[in-house]
Amino acid sequence: MYYLFEDLFFPPVTEADEEGVLAIGGDLSSERLQLAYKSGIFPWFNEGEPILWWAPDPRMVLFFDELVISKSMRNILNRKMFKVTYNKNFKEVISNCQQIKRDGQSGTWISNEMIDAYCKLNEEGIAKSVEVWQDEKLVGGLYGIDMGNIFCGESMFSKVSNASKVAFIALALYLQKENYKLLDCQVYNPHLESLGCREIEREAFMSILKSK
Repeated sequence: MYYLFEDLFFPPVTEADEEGVLAIGGDLSSERLQLAYKSGIFPWFNEGEPILWWAPDPRMVLFFDELVISKSMRNILNRKMFKVTYNKNFKEVISNCQQIKRDGQSGTWISNEMIDAYCKLNEEGIAKSVEVWQDEKLVGGLYGIDMGNIFCGESMFSKVSNASKVAFIALALYLQKENYKLLDCQVYNPHLESLGCREIEREAFMSILKSK
């Protein structure tokens, strides 16, 4: 494992351990975060612990022609039960992702330091959000990093049933329309698998990331 200091540097992703951990330390500056995502790396660590940088193999992704929209979800979308907006309230989305309770987790990995760092990236046009509204209230959404050809999803939340699925599907359809290559979902999750996501080798992911 590599230890990062002030120098703006990441080792090759092939140096990650079996779990996908590549490096420890450094900071969450905009410059380092941008370099990380361009290099196929992302931060993921618990509050109060050193920053851990990950490059897992395999990588969970969505190819847009493999998106699964169930019959019940199509019905929800056709009934227009929700309103979807893009990048209108980033801070509220990431704050809700921090606060939402998740099964099997006692806390959150989205610290206040992470929120500040990603809000700065949002101001710079790099981090973006999807908001889902019902009766003028924010009930779901997601956020991630826009790499221009790949969108790296970070976290999503839902206050009412299916709201996060609506955000995910809306984003996938939008990215497909804009000719993005894939939606990066980082690590395996059965919820994401149900939406059509699958694991690919890290080498394949890196090849797509670096393609134009």
